[in-house]
Amino acid sequence: MNYEAKLNELGLTLPNPPAVAGAYVPFIRTGNLLYCAGQISALNGAMTHVGQVGKEQTVETAYESAKVCALNTLAVIKLATGSLDSVKQIVLVTGFVNAISGFENSPAVINGASELFGKVFGDAGKHARAAVAAAGLPKGSTTEIQVIVELKS
Repeated sequence: MNYEAKLNELGLTLPNPPAVAGAYVPFIRTGNLLYCAGQISALNGAMTHVGQVGKEQTVETAYESAKVCALNTLAVIKLATGSLDSVKQIVLVTGFVNAISGFENSPAVINGASELFGKVFGDAGKHARAAVAAAGLPKGSTTEIQVIVELKS
C-alpha cells in the first residue's frame, strides 16, 4: 500500500517535519515501536490554529487543528523511517485540547487526527486513544497530539 499516494488522493500534502522546540528529539525508535514527540498545529513553522476551544476556536476549527497535528506526525514518521509504508499500526494517540474550563468535548476535537489516520491507513490507522482538555498548550496551539506507531519488521 502506498500511503503517501493515499494522502494525495485525499488532497493532502506532507509538510516539512517540524523543528524541535526544546530539549528533546522528534522521535525515538525502540524495536518496532516509534514514539513520536507531541505535534502542535503549525505548518512549516507557522501556527494554523491558536487559542482555546470555547473562546477563540470552535469544535469544528479545533477538529481541523487536530488534522494539522496528524499531518505533522506523518511527516515525523517519514523522517524517522523514510516512508509511511513502514507503518504497521497506529497504536496510541494521546490528544490535548486547549479549551476553556469545563470543556467536555475533547473526543470530538481529537477525532480530526484519529479520522485522518483511519483514512490514510485503513484498519492500520485504528488506535487506542486519550483526549484531554488542558488550560494551555505550547505556542497557544489549539491542539497537540502524541503518537506511538508500530513499524513493520
